[in-house]
Amino acid sequence: MTRQVHVDLGERAYDVQVGPGLIGQAGAWIAPLLARPRVAVITDERVAELHLEPLRAGLKAQGIDMVSLALPAGEATKSWPFLSQAVEWLLSQKVERRDVVVALGGGVIGDLAGFAAAILRRGVRFVQIPTSLLAQVDSSVGGKTGINTPHGKNLVGAFHQPSLVLADTDVLATLTPRDFLAGYGEVVKYGLLGDASFFSWLEQNGSALAAGDRDARVQAVARSVEMKAEIVVRDETEQGDRALLNLGHTFCHALEAATGYSDRLLHGEGVAVGCALAFELSARLGLCPQEDPSRVRAHLRDMGMKTDLADIPGDLPGAEALLDLMGQDKKVIDGQLRFILARGIGAAFVTSDVPGDAVLDLLKDALAARG
Repeated sequence: MTRQVHVDLGERAYDVQVGPGLIGQAGAWIAPLLARPRVAVITDERVAELHLEPLRAGLKAQGIDMVSLALPAGEATKSWPFLSQAVEWLLSQKVERRDVVVALGGGVIGDLAGFAAAILRRGVRFVQIPTSLLAQVDSSVGGKTGINTPHGKNLVGAFHQPSLVLADTDVLATLTPRDFLAGYGEVVKYGLLGDASFFSWLEQNGSALAAGDRDARVQAVARSVEMKAEIVVRDETEQGDRALLNLGHTFCHALEAATGYSDRLLHGEGVAVGCALAFELSARLGLCPQEDPSRVRAHLRDMGMKTDLADIPGDLPGAEALLDLMGQDKKVIDGQLRFILARGIGAAFVTSDVPGDAVLDLLKDALAARG
């Protein structure tokens, strides 16, 4: 039942394995990469409780020893102090240039451990074992690593491709419904940006996915990874096409900043709201049919997800302040905001030609609907 997706980046190519039970088989997958039978695992405390011992057993079955560091769970860990702690720990464990670092966790751990591996001894190989749906379909594939700073998210980092990704779909059963649906926001994004038939499949199968259908989960994760891999191969360092993967993210990052990167709004929830807003903006600009934003929102609502600013608890700043926060985004070029808009479901494109007034009006209307 395992599906393999190849990320064809020449000498930096690697495989993403998607399927159940992969953590228990981790030793068999990782052993061919090792110069000596030992790995250093970076994880977080919450994931460690659930998955560290199964990983240890999976490695031990192939005679591989494991040392591990468990950092606090949460977005705040993606920061200078914990990066420093991780790097110093790896050095104290005498991790060498030919060794392999394993990132066991969600997007925070994947980004942090990947960045630590990128800068350790000018580049050590690493393996991603993503334990959240969000990380399995997005952050574990493509080589983006980094940390947040007070200036914004992911502003310090490096492109450092993993040597292998093991997306064990069984671990998704340990996620809370909210965390699963947050990851589902990124799955929907792939259908919206480039595969209308995949979006239609999600409309039919989304509820089965959420309910735990193993085959549907493998299929959804594998298709998402395939789409990301195709785009990454075309544009590894985000000069053009890779920006499509940021559908919904310009709105999302502003909303995350406005809510203090807190549990008020999880990243995948912000992506879902951002996708709905991006389609609404596209319709207002006459780019896509008026029915498309309604269809996007209808599916998100059917799944029990956040779809509008009205669904975000607590206070939000005014439209002008949100627009200013959007201007802090990494996708700004020469002061011009780059938006990912759509000519229809499955037909996204990148543009800097968006009137600021149209964005402001959209945000004002969305805030007004909060009542």
